[in-house]
Amino acid sequence: MNDPTVRFDAAINHLGVIMDGNGRWAKQKGLPRSAGHQAGVQALKRLVSVAGEYNIRIITAFAFSTENWQRPSSEVSFLMRLLAETITKEIDELEEKGVHLRFIGRLQELPEDLLRSLDRAVARTAANDKLVLNVALNYGGRAEIVDAVRKIADLVQEGQVSIDNIDEELVARQMMTGGLPDPDLIIRTGGEHRLSNFLLWQAAYSELWVTPTYWPDFDRRELVRALLAYQLRKRRFGRIHEI
Repeated sequence: MNDPTVRFDAAINHLGVIMDGNGRWAKQKGLPRSAGHQAGVQALKRLVSVAGEYNIRIITAFAFSTENWQRPSSEVSFLMRLLAETITKEIDELEEKGVHLRFIGRLQELPEDLLRSLDRAVARTAANDKLVLNVALNYGGRAEIVDAVRKIADLVQEGQVSIDNIDEELVARQMMTGGLPDPDLIIRTGGEHRLSNFLLWQAAYSELWVTPTYWPDFDRRELVRALLAYQLRKRRFGRIHEI
């Protein structure tokens, strides 16, 4: 159960998470970076387990960026295997909990065996409605915007849309998160104060909360701290609130 002393009046439909600090966590403990990534999987599992207690309906988790291919090939290969193994291992529990698993990013560039695992997991959980877990793989905010522009250019070229009718709503529909609300809150672990190419379009009015805690140590207490900070924010969306 959630902390009975904490009352949350501000609803968070969509939570974004930049899961940073796995490698630094491992180094701090004298462990290989792979151990940090494995511990990071457990942290995401904890978050998914408690999300419903705080009425969080959607989580978008930044798992692998378009820039992460620049890491050593051994680490990239390990991450691809870890992703496939995790999906296989956790799919039964995710289905039992009513989690609808989705993936965003340039998925076509991922290894074929991993893609098959993703497709099976998406199909198996498609009817679930308790929580949407949106995992960003080979994802970059700028790449997403470029791909959206290409889709709109195709629509214009095919005569389905006129240039005069291109607006924010149309652009939003072409985003990989099309059909989902923008994140209310984005949490970044590991202490860095930047978005790192995460949900650049969708984060226009998201509240940001940064913690120095490394992702493998992120737990319920850290989540509660973030939610308490969020409900104290005044979300004006460019307007002026009456005093």
